[in-house]
Order: sequence, then structure tokens, then C-alpha cells
Amino acid sequence: MTHADFLQAPFADAVAMPDLDLTGPGRFFNRELSWLGFNWRVVEEAQNPRVPLLERLRFLSISANNLDEFYTVRVAGLRELAQAGNTTPAADGLTPAEQLVLINQDARRLMQTQQAVLASLMKEMDAENIMLERAADLDSDDLLALDDVFLNKVFAVLSPLAIDPAHPFPFIPNTGYVLALQLERIADKRPLQALLPIPAQVDRFVALPAPAGSLRYLPLEDLLLLKIPDLFPGYKVKSHFEFRVLRDSDLEVEDEAEDLVREFEVALKRRRRGEVVRLTHSAGAPEKLKAVVMAELAVSPRDVIEIDGMIGIDDLAELVTDARPDLLWPQFTPRIPERVSDHDGDMFAAIRSKDMLLHHPYETFDMVVRFLSQAARDPDVVAIKQTLYRTSRDSPIVEALCEAAEDGKSVTALVELKARFDEAANIRQSRRLERAGAHVVYGFIDLKTHAKISTVVRREGDQLVTYTHYGTGNYHPITARIYTDLSLFTCDSALGRDATKVFNYLSGYAQPAKLDNLAISPTTLKPKLLAMIAAEADHARAGKPAEIWAKMNSVIDDEVIDALYAASQAGVKISLIIRGICGLRPGIKGLSENIRVKSIVGRFLEHSRIVCFGNGYGLPHKKARVFISSADWMGRNLNRRVETLVEIENATVKAQITSQIMAANLADTAQSWVMAPNGSFTRPPTPEGQFAFNCHRFFMENPSLSGRGSAGASDVPKLTHTED
Repeated sequence: MTHADFLQAPFADAVAMPDLDLTGPGRFFNRELSWLGFNWRVVEEAQNPRVPLLERLRFLSISANNLDEFYTVRVAGLRELAQAGNTTPAADGLTPAEQLVLINQDARRLMQTQQAVLASLMKEMDAENIMLERAADLDSDDLLALDDVFLNKVFAVLSPLAIDPAHPFPFIPNTGYVLALQLERIADKRPLQALLPIPAQVDRFVALPAPAGSLRYLPLEDLLLLKIPDLFPGYKVKSHFEFRVLRDSDLEVEDEAEDLVREFEVALKRRRRGEVVRLTHSAGAPEKLKAVVMAELAVSPRDVIEIDGMIGIDDLAELVTDARPDLLWPQFTPRIPERVSDHDGDMFAAIRSKDMLLHHPYETFDMVVRFLSQAARDPDVVAIKQTLYRTSRDSPIVEALCEAAEDGKSVTALVELKARFDEAANIRQSRRLERAGAHVVYGFIDLKTHAKISTVVRREGDQLVTYTHYGTGNYHPITARIYTDLSLFTCDSALGRDATKVFNYLSGYAQPAKLDNLAISPTTLKPKLLAMIAAEADHARAGKPAEIWAKMNSVIDDEVIDALYAASQAGVKISLIIRGICGLRPGIKGLSENIRVKSIVGRFLEHSRIVCFGNGYGLPHKKARVFISSADWMGRNLNRRVETLVEIENATVKAQITSQIMAANLADTAQSWVMAPNGSFTRPPTPEGQFAFNCHRFFMENPSLSGRGSAGASDVPKLTHTED
């Protein structure tokens, strides 16, 4: 089947599930188990022979980091509910305690699989002359080199800690990694228990001397074990083990905090001391010493996991080295849109000529930075407004906003303090912006501002023209290199007014009375979405073509899922591309026979949010209704965040989304997983003699329709045609 054939392929035969109550909670799939299913797909990508070796190691590291965050946020929250005696079931009918049992079983299996995958990858790395050595493998030259490393790069940051009445058990922070030691004094055999925290400020893997063309590393914990006589003079090691701590990292903020910034600074300190939610330790830990650690950390046996292998495998990302480009993805340089080049880099001139939709990372995110940097230096620009949910530490966007404010321009920055794990960084950025003279606002105490909007007001003749950027991803130049997202640039006056009204809502609490092309949560986005799904069902009942395409990270909102079920039953063909969590069960007879779900996991992280409605004409079609959004279909996005849903009116941009971006995602087979009614995902086989279409490769090789310049768009490949 070619990619064009795929779009015309019939939906798979629906599965009858007589034991499933189609009106009961069983019609939903559990959110937490669905997330674990996504992380299984990440681990399986670490086993994919089509992926370069070091990129597979990176996938394994990502899976470990993902699982850590899952425990510190989702599992921590469920534990808190279960401990409080909460038995309220989730949408799928499982109580917090029942979910924890299933999570524990699946997560333990996942961690065992991670270790097996690591062992396999290490064999392949050995064959490529990349060796992860152990202490027993070292020779005299290695030991001499390690003496220098230890004295000059490690020793000064170590804190050996005895455990006795004069030295109480220390605080171990979240992700803290520690050597627990049972020592014996050589002179009189007096025992001593001690801890040696492994510093996160030092690389986990120490480079060893290696022949040309080879790379050799030693885990830092092995180096420290070799140096115990230097750290505890007069003692020898009787036994030891390694352990790693994960703590509850959810934040609690007082609803009536007078100073939101100060309250968050206090809350961040509380997070650091959250309860332990998982303790992993190396195999063969001495029972008495392990019992001391468990008691001091107040951790129960059900939250302790023995690892027969490497602790903290998220650190493996350190071994993904540019020194071996042959084991990495081929180098890719994002494109500069031809339209911008045609206007000599002038973003405002490029946008004035026509709306422009950039597809990141294939088109460089530098255009977003250039948009704001140019605005900061342009004497005709009078005002800039910007939302900031996540951005980089040395953000060029914050730099541009500061430059504009210092130049006397009116700058308003909406900084979201509640961006999980970026709270401290956002506090620093807000302080910096305030010092430069920008107006910094923090939105709402009870709502996160997740919308991605930027406006630049420019004096042109005797008028003020608003240039607007709407995005599906964060203003983060680093993550924009690997996240697939969309950036809409426009000087359409209606979209500019809508953006200004949203900023007024964020800074002054005044809900917009009317928006022309925009819907926002928590007020109008979800009702509009439900209404459009219902309208598509009406088209199907009327015998008209009825189709919905949607792409996002997660779908778990029960009202939206039920609306999709109802549309499916009315005859609407629904194709969903859901990277991560999916609480909808596709392909069930009488419930969802017209819904198919796929997940794409590949070189880039799928992050853009798109929804297309056939509008009585089918898809793709120039009369279809097409939207980009900052919101996933989750309760938090639709009810507890400020999000945007932007309708695309420009014909070229609409064709770009339907006939290029969505068509390629739907056609992908090389990186796709298809969801079954039971919530499992399988990679579809490629028929013999046919190629596996890779949408990431397609986008890397072909420019976007709306970014084309004077050459025009006629020669840009589209996977489908736009009907009359």
C-alpha cells in the first residue's frame, strides 16, 4: 500500500466486544496505563534496528526520564488519594488503589525490559568500540588517569556522610543517587555505616584512555568505590549497594497567595522535600543496611524496586556523543522559508505578503526569534505582547523582549509560573523582564496559561498594524529542534484583535465579549469543539461526506470521547493521530467502528495539535474547517487552562495542513503504531516489496506550501489534492 492508497483505505473491521458495557466506564481506557503504553513504545524504539545505535541509546534514556516524571507526578498523586482513603473511580472505573496495583505491575516489567535492552545495546556498542568498563577491566594506565580525574574533577564536590547518633541520616533530594556503605575500621574491625551521595554536578560517565577510533567510559560510582580508602581513611568496604530516590514533585500553592512569585518560591522548596514515591536499588543489597535506608526514608516495601543492572539509566544520554556521527541520525539543518529570504529576512514584509505557517523543526524556529528580535529593533514597533510557558535558560526571546522594553517600547509578558518543573526558571525570567521595564503579569491563580501567542503592534503610515504569531508549542529554541510544532504568522486584523482580547483577559480578567476566529478555554473552546463534532454527525445523518482528522498528544476528556463515539455511530469517519495518552477505544462494533487511532514515535517528538472537519464536503477539501491549537483534549487543557483554538482561513495554509501535514502523518507507516480496542498498540507490517513511508523524512525533504517564495507552491509535493 502506498501512502496515497492509505488515505483511501477502508477502516478495519470493527471488533465485537460482548462483555463490554458500551455505556459503562469500560468504554474508556485508563489514562495511566495508556501513558505507560506510550513509554513502552519509546522503549521499543530503542530496539528498532532502523534507528542508529546511539539514537536507540537516547530513546532508552528518554524512556527512563519519562518514567521518573510519571512517578513523581502521576503516581505521587494517586498515592496521596489512596492514602487519604479516596475510592472515587476514574472515568474507566478504576479507583486510585486499583490503578496503583496495575501501574506497579506494568512499570516493574518496563524497568526489567529497559535493563534487557541496555544489555543488548551495550553488546552492539562494544562491537563499535564504545565500551562501558567496570573496575575489574581497568589497567594501570587507566588507574593513573583516574587519579587525576578524581583529584581535580570529583573530590571537591563529594560529601562522605557517616550514619551514627552524631551524624543523623541526611536528606536525599529527588533523583538523588547514593552509595550506601557498610565499612569496617581496619585497626579494630569497628563497623561504620555511611552514605556517599553521587554528585549530579559531575558527569555520570568518566572518559578513560582509549586507542584512536575507540571510546571507553567508567561509571562514576565505580570510580568512587575505588577511592573509598581516600574518602574514609583507615576503613575498608565490607558491603555496599546503590540506591536512587524519587519524591513527590507536585506543587501545592495557596489559592489566596498575596505574592504569587514568593509563594511559588516557597512551594519549590516544599517540592524538594516531598515524600519518597519510589526507591530503586542495585541487586544484592545487604538486608540490614537496606532496612536502615528504607526506615530513614520512610518508604514501604511496595515502593522499593531492585534493579539487576544499571541504576539511573536516564544518564545514558551522556554517551550519545557527536564523536560518532555514523551512529547518529544524519545531520539535518532546518530550512529558512523562501518567502523570508525573498524579502531579505524582513519578517514583517514576508507576513504582509501572505499568512505563513511554519512547520518546526523542518522550518527553523529562528524565524520566531527573528520576528521578536526584529520587532525589538524596529523604530516603528510600539508594543509587543508575549506569553511564556516554557523557554530556554538563556532565551533569545526574553532577550528580545528586554531589549524592546529598554528601548522604550511597551512590552507585556505573561509568564506562567505553574509550568511544571520550569517554575524556578520562569521566576528568574520574570525578574529579568521586570528589571528591563517590561510589564510582567502572571495570569490566573487557578488557571495555567498554556496558550502560545505573540503580538507586535507596528505603526505603518497613519495606522497601527498588529502582527500575530499563534503556536502549538512553547517558545523554547532548544526543544523546537526536536518537537514538531506549527507557527502561524499573520497580520490579519481579526486574528490580531482576537489576540489582543486574550491578552486583556490575562492581564485584566475581562472575558472577551466576542472573538472572530478564536476559541479559548476554559470558556468557549470545548463547547465549540463539541458543537463541531456534533455538526459533522449531522452531515453524516444527512448523507453528506463526514470526516474528522485530529492530531495531538493526548485524548482523555470523557465528554469529547463520548462526542466522538456518537459521531462514529452516526457514520463520521474519524482518524486520530495521538502520540501519547488515549482514553478512547477505537474499532468497537456499536461504539467506535468508524474511529481509527495511530501513534507516531520517531526521530522527532510529535507535538502539534490540529483538527480538521469535513464540514459536509469530506477531507481534504477547500471548504473544510481547519484549526490549530495549543490544547490537547484533556480535562486540564479544556477546563483548567487558558488555551487557544485558531481557525485557519487562508487557502494555502489550509491546503498545507490538510494535503501535506495531516496527509503525511496519516500515511506514515515507518514510525506508526495502530491502537487496538483493548488499548494495545502494534506496529503495522510493511507488505513485501513496498516501502515504509516516513513522514519525518518527507517533511525534511520537502518545503511547506505557505513558506514558498517567488518559486511558488506548484512544485511542492502534496499527498492528496484539494477538491473543488
